[in-house]
Amino acid sequence: MFAAFAFPIFEQCIRDYHVIDDVYQPTLNPYEKGSIEYLLYAKNWVDTVQWHYEDIIRDPQIDPVAALDLKRKIDASNQVRTDMVEYIDSYFLQKYKDVTVKSDAKINTESPAWAIDRLSILALKIYHMNEEATRTDASDDHRAKCQEKLNVLLDQKNDMYTSINELLTDIENGDKYMKVYKQMKMYNDEDLNPVLYQSKK
Repeated sequence: MFAAFAFPIFEQCIRDYHVIDDVYQPTLNPYEKGSIEYLLYAKNWVDTVQWHYEDIIRDPQIDPVAALDLKRKIDASNQVRTDMVEYIDSYFLQKYKDVTVKSDAKINTESPAWAIDRLSILALKIYHMNEEATRTDASDDHRAKCQEKLNVLLDQKNDMYTSINELLTDIENGDKYMKVYKQMKMYNDEDLNPVLYQSKK
């Protein structure tokens, strides 16, 4: 039940972040470096910081220079997020490396780690929607609408638990196989982004 194992780590990370609630605070990962727990916590920390970057950059009064700096931080964060998904997939590739894949095995539309990535984001949605559903300074109507949305998110969580666990079981049994594609992000690459490589001429 990997999803049920990962989700409380995401919840812990989100709670830890909100003790200070500052995008510039240091990461204090409580798990042993190199462990899958450490990696899951670190992955969610990146997601949590980026969630708040996205909030800040939507401030209509934000200084344009600060907004540009923040946009570059978001780009860098996206790259780190992608790298960490690949690290998590490496964990699964190692875990299932000795599985005998059946001749009629199928490939999934996404790798296990990208499904875990969506679970990490879902943990953030649930945390923040719960905040809105319980806001004492908000109207009853606001809280009720947010509670309805929270109920949908919680239902989605249960569905994701099921789908992730079924995917991993299928891989473990050889009914599906993993094929991991390195992300071909172009906007940060000086050789692939035309704005960057033309600026060097």
